[in-house]
Amino acid sequence: MLRIVRETFAFRPVLAVAALVAGLSATAHAAFPERPVSLIVPVAPGGTMDIAGRALANLLKDELGTTVIVENKPGGSGNIAYGQVARAKADGYTLLFSYEGFHTGNPAITPDLQWDPKKSFEPIAEITRAPHVVLVPKDSAVKDLKGLVEFAAKNPGYANFGSSGIGSIQHLGAELFAQIAGVQLMHIPYNGAAPAMQDLLANRIHLFITTPPTVMGHIKGGNVRALALTAQSRAPSLPDVPTTAEQGYPEFQLEAWFSLFAPAGLPEDVKVKLVDSVRKVVEGADFKKAMVELGAAASYQGPEELAAIVERDLAKWDEVVRKSENKTAKTP
Repeated sequence: MLRIVRETFAFRPVLAVAALVAGLSATAHAAFPERPVSLIVPVAPGGTMDIAGRALANLLKDELGTTVIVENKPGGSGNIAYGQVARAKADGYTLLFSYEGFHTGNPAITPDLQWDPKKSFEPIAEITRAPHVVLVPKDSAVKDLKGLVEFAAKNPGYANFGSSGIGSIQHLGAELFAQIAGVQLMHIPYNGAAPAMQDLLANRIHLFITTPPTVMGHIKGGNVRALALTAQSRAPSLPDVPTTAEQGYPEFQLEAWFSLFAPAGLPEDVKVKLVDSVRKVVEGADFKKAMVELGAAASYQGPEELAAIVERDLAKWDEVVRKSENKTAKTP
């Protein structure tokens, strides 16, 4: 009996130490974040995505109580950044500011991706959405969408469009319009929206479809001609630009989403902290104002909704790409 009692008392310090270690571990984990968080943006500085990402980072730091550092990782149509985040430790300190075209377009275009659009990432929240504007050079003979379709029909294989890269919404969106209108457009990919815009300004390409924020000054300054906004209703920032719906193409709706993801396997408590913090930012007046000034709109959707959006758009862009490939293969 004495031996059993002694063994019991001897075991208690071990239990106490184990409990202390577990408590310290839980406390450390609950303290997220204890150091700066990196927000990986898969494009070069200056475009709509970069500006929106920086607006998010600037406000998110106050909610998280730590610095949120924006790291631009352009190249490979976003694949460099996506691969980096997919391989990162799932601890909440590396986040991806994702773009619809890269996230759901690349899988249909690139068969050997080093990341999976669903399995590699933990959805946190949709952040913002932006419509697109259809642009032609200011001296173009094309005045509206009808004129664009007529020009393309008369010049198959010659009429072209620029994009910020293969798999971007500029690329896939123009392919979608060509399918809807029943015309052929030649794709000229650039390493970002800025060089594509420069060639449009110089009248070296016929068409460019992009989000309004980075081209607003050129539109209002008369440096380019805006044919249409890819939306059901006109934008307050571009009241004189008619919509695709107004011009007889209501099915041509093109609205890019930008969302936050983390590496797959994120601890649940860290995920909850991130989701709650991001929601407060996106639903706040400051972020909403910043997005309106960009020509975009704050658009919060939680993890489950975002996962469903990814699922839907993977199917959508896969169909667009398959139709485009089939059409090209049949063209003599």
